[in-house]
Amino acid sequence: MSIDLHTHTTASDGATPPRALVRLAHEKRLSALAISDHDTTDALDEALAAGRDEGVEVVPAVEMSTDVAEGEVHVLGYFLDDDHDDYHNEELQSLLRTLRESRLGRARKMAEKLAALGMPLDWERVQAFAGDGAVGRPHVAKAMVERHYVPDIRSAFDLYIGRHGPAYVERYKLTPADAIQLIRRVGGMPVLAHPLEGMGVLGMVPELVAAGLGGIECYYTGYTTAMVSVLEQTARQHGLATTGGSDYHGGGVAASCILGQPVVPDRVLDGLRQAWQASSKHKPPTTP
Repeated sequence: MSIDLHTHTTASDGATPPRALVRLAHEKRLSALAISDHDTTDALDEALAAGRDEGVEVVPAVEMSTDVAEGEVHVLGYFLDDDHDDYHNEELQSLLRTLRESRLGRARKMAEKLAALGMPLDWERVQAFAGDGAVGRPHVAKAMVERHYVPDIRSAFDLYIGRHGPAYVERYKLTPADAIQLIRRVGGMPVLAHPLEGMGVLGMVPELVAAGLGGIECYYTGYTTAMVSVLEQTARQHGLATTGGSDYHGGGVAASCILGQPVVPDRVLDGLRQAWQASSKHKPPTTP
């Protein structure tokens, strides 16, 4: 059986509602699925219920965007287990609200910059693309495609709203260490997401381990066998668990990311769970 430990729903910038995503995972014969929306856990209640109905294990997770001098670093938090009320934790939810509000203000400023560049957008249309989820850059990009300013979402990022684009706007700053430590405080397992997507991220691993990092995403869309080998070696060197997933968004966002690809065996989830349970908060009680 295979799993996918990195997916997004309409609660953030994905195109598939939580229940429909779990159903799709069932159709693809995935045994487990992690819902890891950007800066929100709003999909988890519905997804967990759908998982029980569909016979798919849903791992409660979140993906937090953090900043370093070289660019962005994404941190995944796994096992935000409702049995412990972890993902309803007020400290976590307060920070996630701050991040979402920052994303909204950032998207508005990007729309203003695009208008100054001769590409005005209907803000209500941008919000419509987000639906009930938090407004983010993919929704601005979709509005740009609809107005024929760019041919596709990737072009919107590459030419205008990516980090080096003329309409780019910085967001609320959160360090990777802050995200890792918060995830640990609420009982989760912090994992470094797609570590080869940014320059120098692997070099940060020792300091992130010192902050409490527990795993590294080794199996990811587009990663070659050689890249996976480097990441597995890094995990072994630092005593980290390995994870993997597609980063599925659906609806043309990150179009190369297909649910269930790359194939990640369920033993990866077993190893991640064992590493999480071995942490001090989750050690099983000693039997008298």
